[in-house]
Amino acid sequence: MSDIEKLRYTDDGSLVLPERTIPVPSTISAEARRFLATPQRADHWPPLEDRIAIKAAIAERERRLIAAAGDRFSMFPATVTEQELSRSTLYHVTPEKIADRQRHRAIYYVHGGAYIIMGGAIAGELGRPIAVTAQCKTFSIDYRLAPDHPFPAALDDAIDGYRAVLAQYEPKNIGVVGSSAGGGLAAAMLLKARDLGLPLPGAAVLHTPEVDMTESGDSFETNWGIDVVLKRRLTPSIALYANGHDLKDPYLSPIFGDFTRGFPPTMLASGTRDLFLSNTAIMHRALRRAGIDAELHVFEGMPHGGFMGAPEDWELLTEEARFLDRHLGTAAHRGERLG
Repeated sequence: MSDIEKLRYTDDGSLVLPERTIPVPSTISAEARRFLATPQRADHWPPLEDRIAIKAAIAERERRLIAAAGDRFSMFPATVTEQELSRSTLYHVTPEKIADRQRHRAIYYVHGGAYIIMGGAIAGELGRPIAVTAQCKTFSIDYRLAPDHPFPAALDDAIDGYRAVLAQYEPKNIGVVGSSAGGGLAAAMLLKARDLGLPLPGAAVLHTPEVDMTESGDSFETNWGIDVVLKRRLTPSIALYANGHDLKDPYLSPIFGDFTRGFPPTMLASGTRDLFLSNTAIMHRALRRAGIDAELHVFEGMPHGGFMGAPEDWELLTEEARFLDRHLGTAAHRGERLG
């Protein structure tokens, strides 16, 4: 019996695959191949009701991620300072070199971390790569995290940070960038900013965004176990953050929002092995159907968040910087606010 003949379908049309081997693709860089071939630890969650155990698991996950990053951020020379907001901290990331055309521009960065990790000083460090690559002043919001601060705390903080950047820069000169949970939060923030009557930024970049907390997209099945970074759905952290709210609320899952009412030009990026590939693709189509200028970049073999330093990661950063450069304004208006 051939492999094709071993395929079978259930009564509801679901496809059942035989056991098979998925090789590391030869079409990516040697660094990326090494990353895919290195076994990654899967997270195991205690019962969500056990908050002491949950917080211990969150702290351990954060420790491992920071350790894995090592001295990566030192590759992006920048000065990081703090601005205290009413309920959160906004980190100012100033690269050693700011391009002349970026003098009146700013990037507003929303970090990832499943809504539960990467707060504090690391939030500022996470803004370094895009700041240095784009040669542009960047502001990274250290929003409050679940489980101590569930929805809508992070969204409120993201709005506060955006207001602080708007106080210094013209809207058309601001680019909003978010990755993973930060990509979902950035998109939700843009919807809420629009609904509050705040001016929208000149552009947005959403890298593998968690824009659908129902996690119902196709890649949550097809890339399950294949994504070496996200081995399973974010169901536990979503429950901690959403705290019982309807997961189809656009401020939680932006793909359910009405983009015909306005949204900035947007670049979306993912990879063929990314558990969130469907999130990214569905968001791209929703924006295009609403007439929004949107680009979709899908990288070969890339898992969730990238390869932790392979050439493809630098290529993606360069694409993000190019997109922002094409869409952001360069000059302020009369009576302008200068950053």
